[in-house]
Amino acid sequence: MIFFGFLGITTPWLLLAFILLPVLWFVLRAVPPAAKRRRFPGVTLLLELRDYDTEPDNTPWWLLLLRTIIISCLIVGFSEPFLNFDSIDDKNADLLVIMDGSWADAPNWKSQKKEALRVVQQAKNSGQKVAFLQLTDPIESLVFSAASDAQRQIQAAEPNAWLPNINSAEILTNLDNFDTYWIASAVQWPRQSEFIEVLLDKGNVRVSQTSTALFGLLPISFTEQGIKVTGTRLKSKSTQQVPINIMGLDPSGVERLLQASVLNFEVGMLQASEAIKLPKEIRNRITRIMVVGQQSAVGVRVLGDNNSRSEVAIISGGSGAREGLKLLSQEHYLTKALELSNDLIDGTIEDILLANPDAIILTDIVKISARAAISEWIERGGTLIRFAGPNLAAANHDLQKTDDLMPVKLRRGGRSLGGAMSWGSPKTLQSFEEDTPFFGLPTPIEVKVTAQVLAQPSPMLSTHVIARLSDGTPLVTQKKLGQGRVVLFHITANTEWSNLPISGLFVSMLDRLVSNGAKASFEPVALAGTTWKLSQELSAFGKLKSAGDRAGIDGQSLIDKGITSKSPPGIYEKETLRWTINLLKDDSNFKPPNWPSLVDLVGPLISPLQSLTALFLIVALVLLAFDVLISLWMSGKLLGVGTIFAALLALLSLTPENTRAQTVSDRSIIATRDVVLAYVRTGDVRQDEISSAGLLGLSLALNQRTSIEPATPLGVSLAVDELSFYPFLYWPITPAQKTPTADELQKLNRYLKGGGLILFDTKDADISKFGQSTIEAQTLKEITVGLNLPPLSLISRDHVLTRSFYLLQEFPGRYAGTEVWLEASSAKKNTINKKPFRNSNDGVTPVIIGGNDWASAWAVDSSGQPLLPVGRGVSGERQREIALRFGINLIMHVLTGNYKSDQVHVPALLDRLGK
Repeated sequence: MIFFGFLGITTPWLLLAFILLPVLWFVLRAVPPAAKRRRFPGVTLLLELRDYDTEPDNTPWWLLLLRTIIISCLIVGFSEPFLNFDSIDDKNADLLVIMDGSWADAPNWKSQKKEALRVVQQAKNSGQKVAFLQLTDPIESLVFSAASDAQRQIQAAEPNAWLPNINSAEILTNLDNFDTYWIASAVQWPRQSEFIEVLLDKGNVRVSQTSTALFGLLPISFTEQGIKVTGTRLKSKSTQQVPINIMGLDPSGVERLLQASVLNFEVGMLQASEAIKLPKEIRNRITRIMVVGQQSAVGVRVLGDNNSRSEVAIISGGSGAREGLKLLSQEHYLTKALELSNDLIDGTIEDILLANPDAIILTDIVKISARAAISEWIERGGTLIRFAGPNLAAANHDLQKTDDLMPVKLRRGGRSLGGAMSWGSPKTLQSFEEDTPFFGLPTPIEVKVTAQVLAQPSPMLSTHVIARLSDGTPLVTQKKLGQGRVVLFHITANTEWSNLPISGLFVSMLDRLVSNGAKASFEPVALAGTTWKLSQELSAFGKLKSAGDRAGIDGQSLIDKGITSKSPPGIYEKETLRWTINLLKDDSNFKPPNWPSLVDLVGPLISPLQSLTALFLIVALVLLAFDVLISLWMSGKLLGVGTIFAALLALLSLTPENTRAQTVSDRSIIATRDVVLAYVRTGDVRQDEISSAGLLGLSLALNQRTSIEPATPLGVSLAVDELSFYPFLYWPITPAQKTPTADELQKLNRYLKGGGLILFDTKDADISKFGQSTIEAQTLKEITVGLNLPPLSLISRDHVLTRSFYLLQEFPGRYAGTEVWLEASSAKKNTINKKPFRNSNDGVTPVIIGGNDWASAWAVDSSGQPLLPVGRGVSGERQREIALRFGINLIMHVLTGNYKSDQVHVPALLDRLGK
């Protein structure tokens, strides 16, 4: 490879063919052009004459020049020339190519790799040695070698989900001088300035900084009605609306979209927040929140046990004379302490146990109903928290019996402090011991206890005490019961016996208890000495992947060291706990790099090498065609213009029909030739894949069980495709769908009027059947506002859809039990032979609306196996079969109309058969 300024030649040895040009010149010059033939009868008189003075005709010089240019273009074209406007300044120095390789690079990773490969190719063309450095990878040493080695490293490079944090002195100090080409992200990282200074000491530094709109998600917070999502961005010069998706598990354990929302950034704002309303049933299902359309880990927030809210039930037993004063009751104090960070549920003890809360709190209750059920719930992992009071203090406790729902045996009467008849002055709290749930919490000196119920002394009493007063008497005791525990506060939950309930310590103590220890496990003090294993790692592109067999990591180091290659973001597990570590904290923000003036900023991307091979070869072919025409003209063999034009028309007549028209009509031809089930493309890639797989499964079932042989299902765009070719449209509703335009609504109305059927599927039956309004239902209302829909009613038991092929009375999909709506049948009654007959449906219903997620139940993979789970075990497979039968009935109804509802002749036929 050689260079002539900006012109490079990949195969320079082919240029040796120019040596043959003089030889070709003389050969072409010696060969005269073909003689012109003319019909002349008198030429016979010249046959015997001899011409002793003849001079052969030579090829004209301009034709020789044309042919020489043709050969020259062919030689240059085959030598693969290219233009190279971007060149490294010093061709003699080694070149270090750097990429950050962090989550900030993930959205533009492919283009960055292409740029790095082009830079290395330029260095290779210049004969430079190259070293490649990805700053987020482990770095031992740098070696400058052949450019091909760096190319292989770049092709295999993948970004990591953490920012660089390297010791540049250890890596670069001992190297000789070199130039640097740095493909940098738009986010500054620690010790970046120090790294730049070392690079400038070694040689020239050129930086190509990626320009991208980067959005990150900060920790979420819970509100009374849902959650609050906060995002941050890199640039604040414009107004932006950033869509986000909230993902979570459905009842079958499959992740799906729970809610969609938008973060609205105003000009000058780097952060934006959005309060999102979510029912309690949905809130704890959330698994992750993500920025739509951004492939970066910083735009994903994974949730685990450290983000969950506990469900707590409070059951009050009253508190003597103050029982009627709500604001002074124990229940009021507990509600205020717990409602901000927990979900409170109420009801009877039986109903509460069915909800399986994390904790149940009993205030001053002596006799407990459903004791066996409560004990069973505790053994499965529940936490029962009891508070003392006048009733419990006055109860006649049987010291001979052990109460499973009381951690220790109590004395009768309790203890009073600080009054005229008291045992002593009010007592403060001792510091919490290390093996207790409250270890690490401060014990304010102003917190004092004036009364308490006392525990009966026993050798094992100290093993149950988890909080003490300053005199050593128990304040809080607990007992393990199966996988759960029973906890007793020896004071009331209001201020009658202590001022603890109006302190922040009370809230912290309850938070550590109600979550069955989960929240306490994530406190810095509790993490010390614990070992966590990474189960799922969050990639730089924001995808969760299996972490493989990794060694356990100390919990304290996960907090101290932050996110590194040894402690990447993702899901960490310890026993039954799941701890999610994400990239951004509450105070995180993006800072752009601050480049020194000596750094040469070259823009986000350099221009690629521009190959000239095609240009030279095309020029050669054009000139060659021109040469042929000239040769034909000089020999008199060139046809007339009319003849040439006629030949061109004949040639064009042999070509296929208009290609564009054929391409446009391909889908239409398929749809008119075969039965094609179609689905509306939503823009959600995952949902469109499920829709396609669902209709494929239904098509296979139709092919196997009926005479219908559908072709491969197709996705249609309302804006582009003609709908009239498809008898059936499956339309899954997703929250992010846009309302159809006026033209699209007109097209849909024509489709419905022409006999088409649309199945609207909101896929929200798992939520809506509990009476919850869903975003999918609201989206459906917005979509159908402009459609000419008939009056709708629930599907009746005698509708033709219940017997068009199979006899059905239920219509499940992946979910079951919700209502299915279609065109209302006429209420008019006809009589046949004086016998009433109800005409259930005079034609095909144009629309069916439901939320059972039928496509997921029909969906199969390429081998014909079910793609998604439905229910559990045998009952789930039975539900899938009924869903397929509903789909078959639906298509039979679409294609055959109401022939099975035409039963006017049934009574007469039965009467004739009877005779």
